[in-house]
Amino acid sequence: MVKEPVFYSVIIGTELLNGRRGDSHFAFLNKTLVRRGWEHKANFVVKDDVTLLEHLYKLIQKDPRAVMFSFGGIGSTPDDFTREVAAKAFTGKGLVRHKEAEEIILQRLGERAYPHPIKMADLPEGAKLIENPVNKMPGFQLEDRFFFVPGFPQMAHPMIEEVLDRIYPKNREKYSCNFVVEGSEAMLIDIMERLPEDLELSCLPAFDGEKRTAEIYLADIDQAKLEKWCTFFKEELHKICLKFKEI
Repeated sequence: MVKEPVFYSVIIGTELLNGRRGDSHFAFLNKTLVRRGWEHKANFVVKDDVTLLEHLYKLIQKDPRAVMFSFGGIGSTPDDFTREVAAKAFTGKGLVRHKEAEEIILQRLGERAYPHPIKMADLPEGAKLIENPVNKMPGFQLEDRFFFVPGFPQMAHPMIEEVLDRIYPKNREKYSCNFVVEGSEAMLIDIMERLPEDLELSCLPAFDGEKRTAEIYLADIDQAKLEKWCTFFKEELHKICLKFKEI
C-alpha cells in the first residue's frame, strides 16, 4: 500500500480514439476516487501500441506515489498485449504461468481453455489476482499499486471497487474554502504566489461578456492551515478592493 497515493488511469483501445466506441471508464473511476477523497492525477487514453504503452507504464512507475488502474488488453487475442508489456515494464522479465489463474481458467472452460484462453494465465512475475465477479477470468495486480482489469466496464468496475475497498478505502478528510472574486485572475497572481506550495490551489477564470471573475478553491487536510490561508487571501482581497462571494 502506498502512503498518500495519487491515482493514474490508463485506458487502452484504438476503438475509443477512432470513435468506434465511447469510453465509460474515466467517468466511473474519477467519481469513485473523488467519493473516497482521493486525487486522480492523470488519465491516459491510448491506442493499442506496444511501445507507447511500455513508455507510459514506465513513466507512471517513476512516480513513487503512483497507484495505477489499467483497462483492457489482458485477454488472449493477438491485440491483447497488456500482460506482456506490464511484465517488461514493471518486472524487467517475461511472463510466467500463474498456477492459480491457470486453475481458474481450466475450471471455467475445461478443454476450451486450449489453445488460446489459457494464455491469460501467463502473468508478470509476482502478480496477484483480482477476482472477476462476472466470468471469473481474473485481472492481476503488482505491488498493491498497479492494477490491470478487462476493458469491459461490467467486469472492470466492480473489480476496481473491490480493490479500493480492500487496499485504498478512504483518504483522510480534506478541508476547503471556495469563493468567486469579482476580478480577473491576473489581479490575483501576487496573492496566489504568496500561498504555500503544498496548499491545494485552483483558480478558474470566467468571462460573461461584461465582467471577469475568478473562482478560487483552496484545500488541505490540515484544517487550521486551510483556515489561516483562506483568511489571508480574503484579507488581501479587501486591501485591493476586490469583492468576493462564498460558494
